[in-house]
Amino acid sequence: MRSRHLTLAAAIAAIVIAAGTGTAVSARQSNPRFGVWKLKSAAPPPASNLMTYEAYNGTGMKITIDAVSANGAKSQWGYTTMFDGKDEAMVGNRGADTASVKVLNERVNEMVYKKGGVVTQVLANILSPDHNTIDVIYVRMDPDGKMTGMTTATYERQK
Repeated sequence: MRSRHLTLAAAIAAIVIAAGTGTAVSARQSNPRFGVWKLKSAAPPPASNLMTYEAYNGTGMKITIDAVSANGAKSQWGYTTMFDGKDEAMVGNRGADTASVKVLNERVNEMVYKKGGVVTQVLANILSPDHNTIDVIYVRMDPDGKMTGMTTATYERQK
């Protein structure tokens, strides 16, 4: 278990360094993540994925994901966060029932998704310097805490 945490900590530290150093900050009323973001994808319509980030409870954020699969099946899931690293209920996601979010620096948020109290995925959400794209690194975990894979995705701000 300890080696898993060290591996994840090292991976997240590398992501923070790659995104630029900075001090941890709390969410602001004018959070540059607020808005609608579309997954940059080569998948043909109807496949799509939209993330909506909205202000929540003063300094927090409400996250909603609206997706359409290649065969046209729609889904929606989401959660809220106060950026304090505390688990919050996630609704509509079959792979996780809680999410926690921590601000690592001005451009990087760390998200941890759990199912039944067990970590299933750790994400690094990296905002570009121009605030027009978000890169997400997804690290999948098995029930024993071992990393089973890593993927990335880029979301573009919708105007």
